[in-house]
Amino acid sequence: MADLSHSEKRRLETLLGMGGGYVLDFSNKTFEEFVQDSVRRNIYDKRYQGDHSGSKANLLRTFWKVEHNHLVAKLIDGLLTYASERTERAPDSVLLEGCRAITARLKQTTPPAEVEALEVLGSADFELLAEQLRQAIEGNRPEAALDRLHTFVVRFTRELSEGHGITTSRDKPLHSLFGEYVRSLRDAGHLKSEMTARILKSSISVLEAFNDVRNNQSLAHDNPTLNYDESLLIFNHVAASIRFLRAMEQRIKEAQKPKMPDPFDDDDIPF
Repeated sequence: MADLSHSEKRRLETLLGMGGGYVLDFSNKTFEEFVQDSVRRNIYDKRYQGDHSGSKANLLRTFWKVEHNHLVAKLIDGLLTYASERTERAPDSVLLEGCRAITARLKQTTPPAEVEALEVLGSADFELLAEQLRQAIEGNRPEAALDRLHTFVVRFTRELSEGHGITTSRDKPLHSLFGEYVRSLRDAGHLKSEMTARILKSSISVLEAFNDVRNNQSLAHDNPTLNYDESLLIFNHVAASIRFLRAMEQRIKEAQKPKMPDPFDDDDIPF
């Protein structure tokens, strides 16, 4: 349940024009599409129906009631941006600023999970896996995401390794494969500091321990799950590594692109 006070709800409802059951100028269809695009939720799902009329305003009120702070703040942020961009009905600037302060407060109460690092790499099943991870983290349940995160990291590491000519197989442990990948990066001169190399080397033993967590302390099997705080620490550590490796791989690709000739280079002009 989102931590919204009565006065905060009143301010939000005023800005979003919810008095008559509406939300801004959305139709049923455009409201459904907007929520889906913003937070990947079906606003017409039965969990938001409750015992009310089913109006857009009531659906949004129920969303605030059943979802957690981070997800509510994300949707409200999107709605505020949409409202501010309507030139014919621009909201009161003071009211808008007050509503943005509400979302800022909601975000401060949410653990800073590295969920944005989990972008998909193209395939449909990878997209489904990333979506399951996002839902667990947005639901503030990192302990429920550990087995999916392990699967994500295995696939992610395989794709990176194959891109560097490393042989992958299903029976090669995650930490062994990652170790080969790190050695490949270092041998090719892609790591620019000894500290970066040491951090990535330490990640090899971290991933070896991750195998045990996945097998014995996650929902991959009938196990008691790891506690919330340690799950969040593991998730953020692994996801931060993913974020770094994505950025580095992008930098490598950019460096390997053939340089286009400068059309204004006159070195070859014979006069």
